[in-house]
Amino acid sequence: MPASNITFRDYYELCKPRVVALMLLTAVVGMFLATPGMVPLSTLVFATVGIGLAGGAAAVVNHLVDRHIDTLMARTRKRPIAAGRVPPRYAIVYAIVLTVIAMALMVTLVNTLTAVLTLATLIGYAGVYTMYLKRATPQNIVIGGLAGAAPPLLGWTAVTGNVDPHSLLLVLIIFTWTPPHFWALAVHRCQDYERAEIPMLPVTHGIPFTKRCILLYSMLLFAVSVLPFATHMSGVVYLLTATLLGVRFCYLALSLYRDQDNTCAMKLFKFSITYLGLLFVGMLIDHYLIT
Repeated sequence: MPASNITFRDYYELCKPRVVALMLLTAVVGMFLATPGMVPLSTLVFATVGIGLAGGAAAVVNHLVDRHIDTLMARTRKRPIAAGRVPPRYAIVYAIVLTVIAMALMVTLVNTLTAVLTLATLIGYAGVYTMYLKRATPQNIVIGGLAGAAPPLLGWTAVTGNVDPHSLLLVLIIFTWTPPHFWALAVHRCQDYERAEIPMLPVTHGIPFTKRCILLYSMLLFAVSVLPFATHMSGVVYLLTATLLGVRFCYLALSLYRDQDNTCAMKLFKFSITYLGLLFVGMLIDHYLIT
């Protein structure tokens, strides 16, 4: 396709803006939780842009590497590279440019630790997960989820310049959230993943086993989500938020476990996105109520 026919929307879509937006929400909350006062405006702006650009670059690599299997799946066959709207060589250049700009911003205007951790996260998602784990093991989401769980840590280090145990607790929450979130989608799209020969858990171990794992992970997520209160990182407002959201998450997971036709899978998947956003917003509100 000639370069003149590629639209801004194609490049925008390559960055998976919805995924990056949720990632940035957790990163920004991590920034505010790192300080009792306000985050310096320059740090807030440049760290958010840098983390967002790095996340976008990782998404572009994901589109590039998965372009062949994307054509086999109904959910992804219209993606810019899979549909032939953006040539692979353009995507490579795009990813490199995004990465270079992100690293330049982080090193010069944020701090070196955050730049290093951001680059490691990008490599972990784009390289280790997308290029290897996704096709190598049904535990791809579990292991690869560590990279996707890093944004609040990046936000925290952008403000403080060091790794705090509380920031790792935020990582743990997202790390535990990732498997039930993605497995719910995998249950709904099991035939697509099987057609594309991606060893997602429902494909390799069956849907009933996957639904049992989703339920167990949802219960574990509930327990992990109250740790900020247990460690005195957050207060009662957060505890109430985590409890209400956790009960709803577990209810949907239980409904999916009992569901014979798997119609609850997408309900759980969609709610899991809302869950993570509201959980972190609740944590942020609580932080400024008790400081």
